[in-house]
Amino acid sequence: MKVLKFGGTSVGSVDALKALTAVVQAELAQKEEIIVVVSAMGGVTNQLLRMAEAAIEGEDFSAELAALEKRHFTVVKELVDLQQQSHVITKLKLYFQALEDILNGVAALKELSPKTKDAVLSFGEKASAFMLSRILQSTGAETEFLDATSIIKTDSAFGNAKVDTEQTNLLVHDYFTAQKGKLVVVTGFIGSNNLNQITTLGRGGSDYTAAIIGAALNVAQIEIWTDVNGMMTADPRRVKKAFSMDELSYTEAMELSFFGAKVIYPPTMVPAFLKAIPIVIKNTFEPGFEGTYIRHGLKRSSTVIRGISSVDDISILNVQGSGMVGKAGFSGRLFSLLSREQVNVILITQSSSEHSITFAVNPADARKAKALIELEFELELMAGKLEPVSIETDLSVLAIVGENMKKTPGISGKLFNALGRNGVNVVAIAQGSSEYNISVIIPHSDLTKALNAVHDAFFAELQKTLNVFVVGVGNIGRELLSQINGHKEYLAKNNLINIKILGLINTRKMLIDTEGIDLDNYQQALNASNLEADLPKFVEAMKALNLPNCVMVDNTASPTPSQYYKEAFEANISVVTCNKIANSGAYAVFADLKETAQKHGVDFYYETNVGAGLPIIKTLNDLIISGDKITRIEAIVSGTISFIFNNFKGEANFHDVVKMAQEKGYTEPDPRDDLGGVDFMRKMLILARNAGFQIEAADVELGAIIPESCAKAPSVEAFYQELKNHNEYFEQLKKDAERNGQVLRYIGKLEDGKVSIGMQAVGPDHPFYSLSGSDNIIAFTTERYNETQMVVKGPGAGAAVTAAGVFADLVKVGAKA
Repeated sequence: MKVLKFGGTSVGSVDALKALTAVVQAELAQKEEIIVVVSAMGGVTNQLLRMAEAAIEGEDFSAELAALEKRHFTVVKELVDLQQQSHVITKLKLYFQALEDILNGVAALKELSPKTKDAVLSFGEKASAFMLSRILQSTGAETEFLDATSIIKTDSAFGNAKVDTEQTNLLVHDYFTAQKGKLVVVTGFIGSNNLNQITTLGRGGSDYTAAIIGAALNVAQIEIWTDVNGMMTADPRRVKKAFSMDELSYTEAMELSFFGAKVIYPPTMVPAFLKAIPIVIKNTFEPGFEGTYIRHGLKRSSTVIRGISSVDDISILNVQGSGMVGKAGFSGRLFSLLSREQVNVILITQSSSEHSITFAVNPADARKAKALIELEFELELMAGKLEPVSIETDLSVLAIVGENMKKTPGISGKLFNALGRNGVNVVAIAQGSSEYNISVIIPHSDLTKALNAVHDAFFAELQKTLNVFVVGVGNIGRELLSQINGHKEYLAKNNLINIKILGLINTRKMLIDTEGIDLDNYQQALNASNLEADLPKFVEAMKALNLPNCVMVDNTASPTPSQYYKEAFEANISVVTCNKIANSGAYAVFADLKETAQKHGVDFYYETNVGAGLPIIKTLNDLIISGDKITRIEAIVSGTISFIFNNFKGEANFHDVVKMAQEKGYTEPDPRDDLGGVDFMRKMLILARNAGFQIEAADVELGAIIPESCAKAPSVEAFYQELKNHNEYFEQLKKDAERNGQVLRYIGKLEDGKVSIGMQAVGPDHPFYSLSGSDNIIAFTTERYNETQMVVKGPGAGAAVTAAGVFADLVKVGAKA
């Protein structure tokens, strides 16, 4: 036998009730004997309370009562057999008429006692359970409706009644023995005292009803059906990476529930715990999900904590003064007062000097508690032995919970480090002697940030952390750090990757911080560092830390960093680089780096060596991996040269176009560094090597763009003068191309294992004809892409797109980590 309890969201709409019905039918199909306990429809309890409060104030509640009726009647007309609808609606009308009578009485007396409030609130469960019983009956089940006030007996503490377990167990046993074989639908949340006056069992009382019945009948399992996939590691509304826990101990579940996890009501666990009955938290709307099991005999958790709970909105009261020190019974007097007046205390902390006590309450109770304390301790306050009681508001509680915390060192340190590093101020701290829970009070405005920070600290396996050391913080480096900083939340949410910058080095300074460098202030921190730039020491520090998923990023064009790539690989450190020097130097060096990286199981990514952010090397590798054969590659892989030839048309002369390119920042300070084609040659060399050809730089046939006299001019000014002197040469090249309906392009070609680069006139049938701006373009001709080439085209220059390519390579490392 099992007890299935369905919460308000599970009965909150026609669609929800259809899902609930499917769950029940699936259980019955398995020949399970079940009992269904049900809450009021979602939001109805609050609606009833609002109507009662409106009645006290003499406000009209009729519209809201009519809306409540209509909501229930709509469900009945949709889900109950036509011949039964009038009977069900009549019964519901009787409930709502009785409710209206009570509310009119409240309005007449201008009084809402706890007893009357319980009577008002009971109608939500009565209407819901009766309606559900008839919906299930319409599916062919033999159902009975049970008003739990006839079997759940309590004291007269209206609003939060205590169950008379012995009497209740007898009544439960007798009733269900007589109803054996029938599907009983029971009202949750409500009971009655010995005068048969309606009582309620407190917040989440429907869970408690299910547990009371389950324990009395020694059922095999109690299932709590709600709208989430079990109990989560944190509030999923605030922590996107929160995930369902597969199992919890009763103690862990109770700790989490007391501190804000609203999936299950804390007292629910007590009857189940005493009888060792497993409790399962399931999702009505995703019944196939296993949910969370609360039971004895758990397997040992791989994490130190089970979950993080929170209470969104609390207030704290501070009671302090010399009159408390050594005063026996002071705490008992204080908390007995609050208990007697039904002020729920969420958390307590006391200084070791006994000079102060701080406790947390619901904000609605804060002023009441202050007034009670000031009245109770009036003499002490007048004598100056106690200071005026202070209230702090807009606070929240965050609690980490788990049985593995017991006798595990460093838990508190990890918690407070996570909060401290994220600038979250801790107002108060409490830890029980059981060591199953550490709770902190923090500003409410910091709750989401704190929950995410602590979740990351204790559930790091959910998010792959890349420990990154950055060489070069120039244009590309700055842009890369800006992109990482701007997209860290996106990466964490969508890629489950956290890029943590631990080291930075430029030509003057270096900075290493094992806790991670704040990317909002990294430039100031680097400039303020007392460590002079020393690349060998920087690399040694990176290796000495021996961190998992470590990455060295080279954003420079210097030959020095590449000398340390192999050393990094041998220390199991991946390398991401936009620096072309290592891969375009001697072939033996290129091959050795690739082999070393593969041997040590680390990554060597350099997509930006060829086309900045364009996926050129990736596309080439994918073609080869898939078994395709490269027959020819044609490419324009220089944004500068692309811009120049794309604008060298019509009336434009070559001198002016080059000058414009320099003014726009496309060229180096000396444009001949671009027009010489050396950078272009390096990119083609890297492409050829990745295509599987053992080619050296000397093997590349490099054609000239400019005449020799331009290349050998003694200065930049002289170079431009030579361009003017050779204007007719360039104009003739352009006219010859235009006469044939062609345009000039500077194209690199890999074919038959040979690389050549030179000026070429192409017509409209060529994929490079319509190139514009500073775009790069590459065309692959393969056995598969023979008649139509595979073309990759887009921006191939600039700090932003290059940094984006480095960033993408970093994410690729994270995906493989």
